[in-house]
Amino acid sequence: MAMHYGIDVSEYQSQIDWKQVRDAGKSFAILRCGYGRFGSQIDRRFRQNCEGATKAGVDVGAYLFSYALTQEQAREEAENCLNLIHGKRFAYPIVYDVETAAQRKLGRDKLSAVVRSFCSTMEERGYYVSIYANLDFLKNALTSDVTSRYDVWLAQWASKPTYTGAFGMWQYSANGRVNGIRGPVDLDAAYKDYPAIIRRNGLNGFSASAARETQIYPGMPVELADAPLYATPQTPYPSGRLSGTYYLYDTQTAAGRIRVTNRRGFAGIRPAALFVTGWVDASVLE
Repeated sequence: MAMHYGIDVSEYQSQIDWKQVRDAGKSFAILRCGYGRFGSQIDRRFRQNCEGATKAGVDVGAYLFSYALTQEQAREEAENCLNLIHGKRFAYPIVYDVETAAQRKLGRDKLSAVVRSFCSTMEERGYYVSIYANLDFLKNALTSDVTSRYDVWLAQWASKPTYTGAFGMWQYSANGRVNGIRGPVDLDAAYKDYPAIIRRNGLNGFSASAARETQIYPGMPVELADAPLYATPQTPYPSGRLSGTYYLYDTQTAAGRIRVTNRRGFAGIRPAALFVTGWVDASVLE
C-alpha cells in the first residue's frame, strides 16, 4: 500500500491556507481538538481547521492532549473529546496524546490503565482510536498489551523509525515547512489506508448503513495494473496505461468508465480538468 503524507496542527500554527497544504502533497491532517477534561479547553482553531481542511480535500483526524493521571480523569477527557468532535466526520483516527512528565512518572501499569480508560470509552461510542506517544513512552511507560491492542502513532524525529512494535502513523519531524503554513509544522506519514478502514466500518461519524450501501466513494484507492487510460468516456482508443495506486475522483460513471486521480486529496476538487488523471474502465472496481 502506498504511504500517505500529512501534518498535525493546533492553534499555534495560526491561519492555514489548506488549499496550499493540499497542493503541497499533504493528503491528511490530524487536528488538535482540545486539551484536558474541561469544555473550556478547546483548541481555538479546531472548528476552523476542520472546515478548511475538509473543504480543500484534506482528510482529517483529531487529537486530544492529555493531562490525565487517573482512570476517572481519562474518562472525563474522553467525554470532553466526544463533545468537541460531535457532529463531525473524521477519516483518520481520534488520537489520545500522552506525553507529560507527570504521566511518565506514573509507571507502566497506572499509565496503561489511564490510556485504556480513554480508548475504551471512545471505542464504545464508535470511534477508531489511536495512541500518540514517543519512543520512550512506547518502550518504557506503557504495557505491551496496550501498545498491541490499540493503534499507535509513533513520535520519533529521525530519518527512519526504530520502534519495533506495530504502528500506523509516524511523526517524523517537528520542524517541517509546508506551503500554506507560516513557521514550522509537524510532519507525518500514514502506513494504513485509514479512510477506507474507517468508512467501511462506519466509524468516526460515518454511518454504518451508508458504508454498507455505498461500496465506492470519492478518494477510494484503486489498484491498477496496466489499465487503459482514456481522455474522455467516449474516446475509442486509450492515450496510455496506468499501474499502481490511484484514487476515484468521484463515483459518477459514463459510458462504462470512471474518473481517477493520482492523489487522494484531489478527489472532487474542481475544476476537474486540473485534478483528474483520466478515465478508466469501471470494471476495475469489480
